Amino acid sequence: MVDWEITATTIYCEAVDDEVTILVSRDGTAKCTGRQKYSRPDKETARAMKVKSKQLGKPLACEGDACARVTQHKDELLGKK
Repeated sequence: MVDWEITATTIYCEAVDDEVTILVSRDGTAKCTGRQKYSRPDKETARAMKVKSKQLGKPLACEGDACARVTQHKDELLGKK
């Protein structure tokens, strides 16, 4: 059993071309701070993502609950891998 309550790790997320923080609780729940900003972006954020997408030559979009980065990090912390 883990002996911590919550941990936070900042990573670079290729899906949105920005740094996001992954929060993992001892009970196994995980959240990404980028999800709130990028899964349903406001007009300004959506415009910035569109510009970055064109510059990078690939679409940028948050993967939401299906994000493999969040799942992988959570599994590593909880020893499920």
